[in-house]
Amino acid sequence: MSQPLLTPTALRRASLDAVLAFAWDAEAFTASDVIEEVGLTRSTTIDVVDELVGRGLLAELPNARAAGDYRKGRPARRFAFRPESAYVVGVDAGRAHLTATVADLRGDARAVRHLDVDPEQDSPGARRRDAGRVVDDALAAAGVDRSSVAALCIGVPAPVDGDGLSPSHRDDFWRRMNPGFAELFSQWAPIVRIENDASLAAVAERSVGAAVGYDDFVALLAGERLGAGVWVDGRLLRGAHGGAAEMVAFDHVSGVRGAWGLGYRAGDLARKALEEESLPSSSALRELGAAEIDGRTVLTLASQGDVGALAIAQQVGETLAVVAGVLGSLFDSRRIIVSGAVAEGAGPVIDAAVAALPRELDLPAPDIVASTLGGDIVSIGAVCAAVGAAREGVLDLPAFATSA
Repeated sequence: MSQPLLTPTALRRASLDAVLAFAWDAEAFTASDVIEEVGLTRSTTIDVVDELVGRGLLAELPNARAAGDYRKGRPARRFAFRPESAYVVGVDAGRAHLTATVADLRGDARAVRHLDVDPEQDSPGARRRDAGRVVDDALAAAGVDRSSVAALCIGVPAPVDGDGLSPSHRDDFWRRMNPGFAELFSQWAPIVRIENDASLAAVAERSVGAAVGYDDFVALLAGERLGAGVWVDGRLLRGAHGGAAEMVAFDHVSGVRGAWGLGYRAGDLARKALEEESLPSSSALRELGAAEIDGRTVLTLASQGDVGALAIAQQVGETLAVVAGVLGSLFDSRRIIVSGAVAEGAGPVIDAAVAALPRELDLPAPDIVASTLGGDIVSIGAVCAAVGAAREGVLDLPAFATSA
C-alpha cells in the first residue's frame, strides 16, 4: 500500500519541528548551520526561522560584523533559542515532602521551594492544597506568572497511567498520593504530566545521569522502599495502569522479602544485630542506640571499613543481586542504577551484589552502578520531563501561535 503524501500544512509543521529541535540545543546559529544540520532548502530555512522569531521562540542576534566577528561580504544573520520565552515546573511530591522547581525551557532552575508535610496527614484535600501552595511559592520566588508556564510535571509514589491517574489500592494509598493532580493543575497549566517517582528517576538518569546513551536500563530508587523506572528499547515503560515494574511483586520472590529499600534493610539488619549482640566488638554500631541507627549510618560506616557494617552491607548486596537478577531477566537491561539519596553510600552493597549477580542471571549480567544525582533525582527528572513535554507541545500553545 502506498504511503499518503504529506500535505503542505504537515510539511510546514515538520519543518518547524525540525528547526526548533535544532535551535533548542544549539548556541547562536545561522541559516547555514540549520541547513547543514536539518537539510532544508535555504528559502524554507529562512522562512521557518523568521516564523519562529515571530512566534517568540527564537531571537535574532546582532550579525557577525556587529558582534565583532568580521568577514568580507554581507554578514550572516544570527539567531538563538529563547529559553526564557516560557517556563516549566517540576514537582517531587513525596509522601513526607514536596519540592517544586521552576526552570526555563532548557531546564535551568530559577527557583526551588520545599515543603515538609506530615506523612500521616495525607488526605486528598490537604495534599492538593500543599502541592498548589509549593508550586505557587516557587513561581513567586522565580518572578514567573502562571501564564508563562508551558508545562508542569509531578512525580508521585504511586503507579500512574497515561491519563495521569492512579489505580485503586488496598487502603487507597496510591490515590491519596495522586489525588487528582492532573485535574488540579490542568486548570491553568497548558501541558501537565503526572509520573511515578521512579519513572522520573529514570528520566533524570537518561537525561543527565548514569544512563546517558543507554536504551535499556533500570533506575532503582532504593531508600525506604524499592521503586523502579524501566527503560526498554529507548522508551520508558508504563503499563496499562502505570504499574510496569511495580515492586510489590518482590513480596513473592524468595530471598527478597518484599519491596523494602536498601537503606531500610541495612538499618533493620543493624538494629537486629545490635539487639542480638552479634555485632563484632570493633564495630562502631555497638556504640549506638537502636534509635540512632538508620540505613545511611550503616552504609557510611561500611564505606569506612567498619567490620560489622560491612557484614550487613554484604547481606543487603546479596538481596540487591536477586532484585537485579529478576529485573535483568525480565527486561534484559544493560545497566541497573541504584538511585536516590542512598546511592551515596551504596558502594559496598553494590560490590557485594556484583559478586553475587552472575549466579542469578542466565542473560549477560547488567552493570550495577551508583547514581550521582543524589536525593534530588525525582526533582531533576520532573524538570527534565516537563522540558520534554514542552518541546513536544510548545508550538501548539496559544502563547506561541503564529501571527499570520
